[in-house]
This record gives sequence, structure tokens and C-alpha cells, in this order.
Amino acid sequence: MADFHQNGNVATLHNLRTRSPEALVHELSTFAQSRKISLILPSLFSELEGDALPNILNELSSVPFLHRIVIGLDRADENQYRHAKKFFSRLPQEHVVIWNDSPRMKAIHQRLEDFGLNPGEPGKGRNVWFCMGYTLACKDSAVVALHDCDITTYKAEMLARLVYPLANPNFPYQIAKGYYPRVGGGKLNGRVSRLLVSPLLIAMKKVIGDRDYLDFLRSFRYPLSGEFALRIATVPDLRIPSDWGLEVGVLSEAWRNLAPKSVCQVEIADNYDHKHQPVSEEDSQTGLSRMSIDISKALFRKLAADGTVFSEEIFRTLKATYYRTALDLLESYNSDAKMNGLEIDRHKEEKMIELFAANIMTAGHIFLENPADSPFIPTWNRVHAADPSLMDDMLKAVADDYDDYA
Repeated sequence: MADFHQNGNVATLHNLRTRSPEALVHELSTFAQSRKISLILPSLFSELEGDALPNILNELSSVPFLHRIVIGLDRADENQYRHAKKFFSRLPQEHVVIWNDSPRMKAIHQRLEDFGLNPGEPGKGRNVWFCMGYTLACKDSAVVALHDCDITTYKAEMLARLVYPLANPNFPYQIAKGYYPRVGGGKLNGRVSRLLVSPLLIAMKKVIGDRDYLDFLRSFRYPLSGEFALRIATVPDLRIPSDWGLEVGVLSEAWRNLAPKSVCQVEIADNYDHKHQPVSEEDSQTGLSRMSIDISKALFRKLAADGTVFSEEIFRTLKATYYRTALDLLESYNSDAKMNGLEIDRHKEEKMIELFAANIMTAGHIFLENPADSPFIPTWNRVHAADPSLMDDMLKAVADDYDDYA
């Protein structure tokens, strides 16, 4: 059974195992009659060929409170798009597959480029951004949720728990962030969260000093979880990062735009596992190595925007402080794992800490060389101001793709 600890910064909504999932779903179905709930699934075509997504669709097929499911499809050709439409057709809810690589969607991209509104490089961030724009253009949802398509332990209860705090009209929350333990295959997982984000936030507080923003981020039990939900009113002003900093970027936007009492984290699963990225020690453009650089840059940019002055000396000190802090935390993780009959490969994890320490310096150098660089995609409010017809035209482009590639 979970504890009931509150950290005082953001509300933590636990699963105390005192209410059945069926009771939660029944209440959500009542809320959904007047507060429509949509779900975004950013997907690579390759995920349609894996084991996780078919099970996710089987679970979603039983969800009665969903109004619409918006699937963003990346890295797909025409035949793969046709296959995707059939693949997702098992969903009983209203749903749509946005073929991000279609000629019509590429024309939408070009219109954005012509206005100087670059939608960013292909990836999860851009995929999510277009799905959010589509949901906004539909003008009929009150709550929008998002989760990944590679969750191997997926249960429909996860979605119910994620959206409940926002669907309940008596709750004040505008954004809900999911959390869970990352355990699988007899191992303690969640390497980037454990070995990079947690010790880096502690090190930043030591080196830079107290910052409310750092305390806010440290309040989240799993800041890198890909599962979050938003009330639709927050979406038009949301700045979505196009790189691996998506999850940290969304939390930073919550900090910038909302009062802390409007943000909650909710326990959505007893156990969670998904596809594991390679570390990619030899290639800083892929895998966990790329992820660690992007996340570090996202944190540096946010702190700089709030007035923190960075220098080469600060980054060197931060690297050293991070390294010592990460090793100390690794000792705690190792004890926790052993007490629960789990494994941690100390040698591999210390090597990963060394890689992350080097990447903190790399991220610092990139930031100092180009401090004005921003991976953020423009907000949908800005897009609408520049091109008021684009969102409606995007709806038509998606519908025409459906008709033409039957």
C-alpha cells in the first residue's frame, strides 16, 4: 500500500487501494457527459509491429469515458499509413490517425515555416504538438491526456487515474503528472531519472542556491514520466519542446503558467515498464546520451530565463557536485533494490554516471555558445494569430488523407 505523504509543493494523489477501478470509471463516465476527455497517442510506425501497442489498444477498447483518441503517426509511408488506419480501427471510440509525413501535412509544415514558426525537428515533441493542435481545432474537449505507445505493462486503470483529477469539476487541478515505480525483469529501471535528473537537481541547489523552480521539480516522484493530462484551457499557451526535453519542458511550463496548487501528480500504476533506450556511449545524438544532454540544456535554459547566470566555472563545479551526489544516491538505490530482491549493475550504472557527468559539461558548452537557442515550438495561440485558418485547414488535411488513402 502506498503512503500518503504530501511534499507541500504540488498535491500528490496516491492509490491507497481503497477504491475499485470500476467505481473510478463509473464516476469518470458521468463527468465525461459534460467534460469530454481526449487521448493523444504519439506513435512511430515501428510500434505497430511491437507487442506493447496491441495490448494498449485492447485495454483502451474497454474505456467508456473517452470521447476521442488522436494518434500521431511518424516515420510512415503511404502503405504504412493505410495499414495504421486498419490497425487502429479496432478502437470503438471516435479516433483519427494523423499521418505526419503526408503531402498535405508537409504543406501545413511549410505554411508554418513561411511564417517563421518552425515546428521543430521530427520527433515525439513535434508529434505531440500537432496532435494538441488537432484537438484544439476540434473545439469539443475539456481534458486531454497523453501517454506513450511502448508501455508493456499497460492497464486501462492507468488512464482513469491520470485523468480523474482534471475531469472532476470539484478539483482545482489544471495539469496532472503520472508517477509509478519503474521495475521490470528483476531490475530497478528508470535510469535517466535516477542517475541524472534527481542528482542533478540536488547538485544545482547546492551550486546555484535555493530556487523555487528546483524545489518544484524535485517534488515530482517521476519527473520524466511520459504520462500527463491537461485541461484544454492550458494547451494554447503551452510551449512544447521538440527534443528529449519534452517532459521537463511541460513541467517548466506548468511552473511558468500556473500556480503550484493547480498542479498534481497522481499514482497511476503499481508497476510500469516500457521499451528501453540504448545508452549510446559512442553517439551523443541518440539514446540516453542524447536524452541526458537535451534534459540538461532544458534545465539550464529555464534557470537562465529566471535570472541565473551560468559560466564555464559554474558548469565545472556543477559537474563535480553532480558526480559525487549521483554516486551517493546510487548507494541508496542499490540498498533499496537488494531489500526488494532486485538487481542493479553497479559497474554499468557508475559508467552511466560518468557519461552523464561529461554530458552535463557538453550541454553547458552548447548553452554558453548559443544561449539564445530554443528548441521550443511556437504556442498554438501564436500560430492562430499568424495564420487564423491553419488549424481548420489541418482538420481538413487529416480528413482528406483519410478519404484519399482508404
